[in-house]
Amino acid sequence: MPASDLEQIVNLCKRRGFVYPSAEIYGGFRSSYDYGPLGSLMLRNVKDAWVRTMVQQRDDVVLIDAAILGPPQIFEASGHLANFSDPLVDCTVCKRRFREDHLETRDCPQSMKGCQFTEARAFNLMFKTTAGPVENAGADVYLRPETAQGMFVNFTNVLQTSRKKPPFGIAQVGKSFRNEITPGNFIFRTREFEQMELEFFVPPSEGAKWYEYWCTERLNWYVDLGIPRELLRIRPHEADELSHYSAGTADVEFMFPWGWGELEGIAQRTNFDLNQHSTHSGQRLDFFDQATNERYVPYVVEPAAGANRTMAAFLLAAYDEDVVNDEPRTVLRLHPRLAPYKVAVLPLSKKDTLSPKAREIYSMLSDRYMCEYDETQAIGRRYRRQDEIGTPYCVTVDFDTLEDNAVTIRERDTTEQTRVPIENLVAELTSRLGF
Repeated sequence: MPASDLEQIVNLCKRRGFVYPSAEIYGGFRSSYDYGPLGSLMLRNVKDAWVRTMVQQRDDVVLIDAAILGPPQIFEASGHLANFSDPLVDCTVCKRRFREDHLETRDCPQSMKGCQFTEARAFNLMFKTTAGPVENAGADVYLRPETAQGMFVNFTNVLQTSRKKPPFGIAQVGKSFRNEITPGNFIFRTREFEQMELEFFVPPSEGAKWYEYWCTERLNWYVDLGIPRELLRIRPHEADELSHYSAGTADVEFMFPWGWGELEGIAQRTNFDLNQHSTHSGQRLDFFDQATNERYVPYVVEPAAGANRTMAAFLLAAYDEDVVNDEPRTVLRLHPRLAPYKVAVLPLSKKDTLSPKAREIYSMLSDRYMCEYDETQAIGRRYRRQDEIGTPYCVTVDFDTLEDNAVTIRERDTTEQTRVPIENLVAELTSRLGF
């Protein structure tokens, strides 16, 4: 069953090299994490799975990679400088600051007793810095709080160079930065994070239709990659929750150990952003439909997901504990596309007679898949380690391999073992993995 306690995943991530506290040797840096050998692979796999579904398997979406730093004009036009804020309160007793709407779950050194708060005030979440050698107003720049604006300001460039027309989308995966008042819950809410966003441009009359389409598509993506349907829901926003640009938003939420939490939002941004950037830049950001002889500013439907919190959800959903041969084991039942390693090559013994053949097999498989080679400890312990990090298949090279030129494939979830000729190994693994 999925993990019921966040600490189960936090401990596994630290122990096995998924996620480390950032700057740990200096006491850590709150809300910042470093992704270790396994975590960096898994996070990349999450992003690759998103790109595969949202870009590679579609002919109506293209991918870009826009700048992280932006001039104030972009964020003035988008409304972020004026509206991108959270309600901040100070506790006059413990001297800490909290989000007013998160007081019930705050990290309080007094166990939430005896607190007294100031009046709430708006706290802008933008990170501001300077560009160039002179610090003055003309050199102010901001770290983007979302990847979306880079897609809006490049709308005409993409339209002309890709030769697309509405309905079509611009996708982007990259880092964003928000000066969160109360970050927390491991990698769920951090000040530096990665987003997977699509801006899907449609004729104004088709906005509602595409909004419903993307709500369904995005929910199914999580299910297809292994999260049980009962741990997911679509929650429409109430009117007082809507962003300044939204005519309607719904969140795909996951049942985290602390309750329902957002994985991504699907927003009807209408033509707000293109109109704003057109007004502030003086450049036309619209589309002329030659078939209807109509010029219009497209509406936008935006599915925007957080890669880091999505990775956390996949880990929590995949976590399981069972008993094999009267021994308890921890296993991550990750979808093969998300698993850091697809295959582990394990020589039964560290003896020189097996290592050359095992290395040869590892070289053959690593041309196609991310693999691990491990020849230390007893074979049972190595199996358990691969189970715990989510490796779908182990390939064991034993002394019979030297005679029959075959190996044993062990499956993670069932622990079943099958003997396969080496010449058929790649085809067999391809069939089992599905890619």
